[in-house]
Amino acid sequence: MQLKTLQEIIKKKEAKNEFAIVTNLSTGESEIFEENKKLSENLTPHLDQIKDFYKSKKNGVIEGTELFLETYTRPIKVIIIGAVHIAQYLVDFAKSLNFEISIIDPRGYFATDQRFPDLKIVNKWPNEAFKELETNENTALIALTHDPKIDDPALQHALKNNFYYIGALGSKKTHENRCKRLKGAGFSDNEINLIHGPIGIKLGGKSAPEIALSIIAQLVSKTYKK
Repeated sequence: MQLKTLQEIIKKKEAKNEFAIVTNLSTGESEIFEENKKLSENLTPHLDQIKDFYKSKKNGVIEGTELFLETYTRPIKVIIIGAVHIAQYLVDFAKSLNFEISIIDPRGYFATDQRFPDLKIVNKWPNEAFKELETNENTALIALTHDPKIDDPALQHALKNNFYYIGALGSKKTHENRCKRLKGAGFSDNEINLIHGPIGIKLGGKSAPEIALSIIAQLVSKTYKK
């Protein structure tokens, strides 16, 4: 691999760009693939196969060739509302996954660097906190506080900005009341039904780590369906 290519790869990884490295196993030559960038003439005949591999986020040798493709995907942004006990387990589960987690909680005694080291923590109310966070349709939201003053504004922001995953902790009764408030705020049934509530897949567990596992499992499932 040429030094120039290696330097470019390092820059793209630091910038959290999405790209792939295409390596010819017979020659050792490598090239960076991006959707808006042209490939060399040697790789152009395999463009469709490279694109298919890239879109499926797979690593491996393209069938019938000596081309090895290694993909680098941008971390999925996950915003947790509420620095509660379950959030600590969620962070632990997410460490080995391709998630970039931020925590919003105006209650400074919960959201501390000691409880959540090496994470972005915003000790502000959601409406203010979201001004500091770049979000889009590739963002996920997990609301955990049970406090409508904190959860509801965050859920409204997620619905308005088409987050691909929105989940909220609470019992069926809590979620029914939540839905009524959102409807009163002008959201349609179709929009409200996008919220996973009660959050998580049904594992049957009741403890904090078990609930966190059910949430992360649902998030991973939704991530691969988007």
